[in-house]
Amino acid sequence: MKRSFFLLVPAFLALAASAQKKPVVNNGLPRPRLVVGLVVDQMRWDYLYRYYERYGSTGFKRLLNEGFTCENTLIDYVPTVTAIGHSTIYTGSVPAIHGIAGNDFIIQATGKTMYCTEDSTVQSIGSASVEGKMSPKNLLASTITDELKLATNFRSKVIGVALKDRGGILPAGHAADAAYWYDDASGNWITSTYYMKQLPSWATAFNARKLPETYLKQDWNTLYPIDSYLQSSPDNNSYEGKFSNSQTPTFPVKTSGLIGQGFGTIRSTPYGNTFTLDFAKAIMENEKMGQDPVTDFLAVSLSSTDYVGHQFGPNSIEVEDTYLRLDRDLGDFFTYLDTKIGKGNYTVFLSADHGAAHNPTFLTDNNLPAGSWPSAQLLTQLNASLKAKYNTDKLVLSLLNYQAHLNYAAIAANKLDEAAIRADCVKFFQGKPGVAFAVDVKDVQSSSVPAYLRDMIVKGYNPERSGVIQIMLKPGWFSSARTGTSHGTWNPYDAHIPLLFMGWGINHGKTNKTTHMTDISATLAALLHIQMPNGCIGEPITEVIK
Repeated sequence: MKRSFFLLVPAFLALAASAQKKPVVNNGLPRPRLVVGLVVDQMRWDYLYRYYERYGSTGFKRLLNEGFTCENTLIDYVPTVTAIGHSTIYTGSVPAIHGIAGNDFIIQATGKTMYCTEDSTVQSIGSASVEGKMSPKNLLASTITDELKLATNFRSKVIGVALKDRGGILPAGHAADAAYWYDDASGNWITSTYYMKQLPSWATAFNARKLPETYLKQDWNTLYPIDSYLQSSPDNNSYEGKFSNSQTPTFPVKTSGLIGQGFGTIRSTPYGNTFTLDFAKAIMENEKMGQDPVTDFLAVSLSSTDYVGHQFGPNSIEVEDTYLRLDRDLGDFFTYLDTKIGKGNYTVFLSADHGAAHNPTFLTDNNLPAGSWPSAQLLTQLNASLKAKYNTDKLVLSLLNYQAHLNYAAIAANKLDEAAIRADCVKFFQGKPGVAFAVDVKDVQSSSVPAYLRDMIVKGYNPERSGVIQIMLKPGWFSSARTGTSHGTWNPYDAHIPLLFMGWGINHGKTNKTTHMTDISATLAALLHIQMPNGCIGEPITEVIK
């Protein structure tokens, strides 16, 4: 009898725990206890499969094998950069509407450059630096996280976190309980007075652990024997950028020797993603995410993939190792969610804000068409050409975001013909190396640009924050440094992104039909039975939802 009793106790406790972790029910509608958004910064779609055989069963493969994958998800606009990508995923909108027209953009009325999340009216919390003077005020539309807040009368808890301020702030939306980002100088997770007056005691305690220093002291070597890597031949090549204390861009990387330069180095190592997920778990634990009677939302952006990608490019052991380590980190995080929230009681999606090109020199060395677009040189030449005709300096302020931004103050002061200047800009770029199309946005619908690209231009153009001439480069061309890579263009390597859903309310399967970044928030709204964000132009991907 005693033996039977002791055998039954564990089973009873397991059932009791399971009963406590049922999905929540709001207004008679079942919902997941928690939604987790994962945005992998600079993740090309093909990274899901390039390293597929090397992934374990608990990370990317679990998403593919248990969840639903949309294999042909495309970005709807140009330029393809971090701030716009995060804003679009969570608003279901595009720069023309949500207003985030770049990581940086130019306010056309004043000619002044604006950083996407800068806010001079708030102060840093958690650091003495100015890196906390940030908020979502420049985002002009609501997010799916805002709509969840509205749907539950602000009872849902919403928190965003990323190494990059824009990766934490923009997804969390306007009504978030908190957003956190990383401060290189202090090695702390910080926030701003937009959200709170001081860091929670648990966040202060977390910062006191000095994990960036702990990780950097480990140095960075490959997770597996280096000769087993797909990109292992050769490790030392001219396409990759090296760390400041290294003679070559090769393993092992002595990150321990860079601690004296501050704690920013962690961004450019796989440890940055591990560190981010460490903090995400601390948020879950201390803010009781998924433990409330209403659905909560944790928005996580994993930024180190972008920093590593920019420095080394897609064809590097460093990028491969970063994704193999991220795969393990994701598996660990999903196991944590299973334990904390209960498998089947949370919904997770994973996507990317943009992809990345191959290094142009790597391509040309392998007989593929490509080139590096000399934007600074072309801006100087363009302004010289315009000065010769109009006798006025700097009539074009910038080619930021592959757009020509006019100097309206100079045009007005000298009573110049804006239409003529715009036409001269278009004529200047036509025929220049690497330029496929140069289009005056007011004439885009009547231009000879393919319809698909015209649509991307229209959606990416915000009259108050975008330049009036859009430059579309030829495949393989982008504005870049000699080493590493970048992004920002219309091409599939930048605009084809992964999109996977898993967990509560999600079917198992895949679709190869064309879906869009703008469809993500619409799909989440349908899943949660709440209103789509107020600028959303996407549609629910109905195959995803049970």
